[in-house]
Amino acid sequence: MITPLIAGLGPQELVLILIVILLLFGASKLPELARGSGRALRIFKAETKGLMDDDEDQATKTPEQRELDARQKLLDDEADRIARERRDDTTA
Repeated sequence: MITPLIAGLGPQELVLILIVILLLFGASKLPELARGSGRALRIFKAETKGLMDDDEDQATKTPEQRELDARQKLLDDEADRIARERRDDTTA
């Protein structure tokens, strides 16, 4: 039985790629890279789910609620900008 190959790569090519990765990063860095990749994927998944939930919420909101949300976002963005400017002024 013929098994499907990942992007046309056979076992020899996969082993070669793993050896090159091991040589580039070293054995001590591989677990750290795997943890970082896992965290990034978890964050991406959570943000994607959050965006889908936001879309569902927007469909049920009244125009007045959407307007209030937009104004609150503008206020939050302005507060963040001011906080960054203050932080930058103190570090300069």
